Amino acid sequence: MTIRVLLVDDQQLVRAGLRMLCESTEDIAVVGEAAGGADAVRLVHSAGPDVVLMDLRMPGMDGTAATARILADRPATRVVVLTTFDDDDHLYPALAAGACGFLAKDATPGELLDAVRQAAAGGSPFSGPVLRRLVGQATTAWRAERPAAVPPALTQREREVLAWVGAGLSNAEIAARMHVGLTTVKTHVGSLMRKTESPSRVRLAVFAVQHGLAADRP
Repeated sequence: MTIRVLLVDDQQLVRAGLRMLCESTEDIAVVGEAAGGADAVRLVHSAGPDVVLMDLRMPGMDGTAATARILADRPATRVVVLTTFDDDDHLYPALAAGACGFLAKDATPGELLDAVRQAAAGGSPFSGPVLRRLVGQATTAWRAERPAAVPPALTQREREVLAWVGAGLSNAEIAARMHVGLTTVKTHVGSLMRKTESPSRVRLAVFAVQHGLAADRP
């Protein structure tokens, strides 16, 4: 299945680079470009993308407002923020508006393409630093919880994947460290989320931290 992507950024050069990257793959197609939030809302209706790569700071309607409008009208659309600003003042309003993922613009091409695929599959892609910050904050908020016992059904390979998720690594980074395919890592992450009853990747990472299973990131 081809993933239909809408690019939203007020810089034409950025959109051109993203288009070239997406069109270098066989499973991702760019169905439109928008230079602002209002155009993005309009194009979501006409182009019907699966995933929107959304900048935040744009003239007129910004990315946070556009995300809220898009998801109010078409809740099945997956919005991944792609921004230079990965601080909490930008992160939390975007997540509150309904964005499913948050990447900094210094992400590698592989990380960005993996994020599009994760989002299309129902996942929540985050840049490593953003994920680690969310995990740290969530762990602090939930530190009063009594950790459940580690499910005995976890395999050694699943424990290894869980350790790297807890360290904030992306699927692509885990695959490289473990010398396995990206699909293998995705399968393990999905299994771990089911076994630990974690509704999101952030919660899975928190589970690893709470139980002392997270690896130390080099």
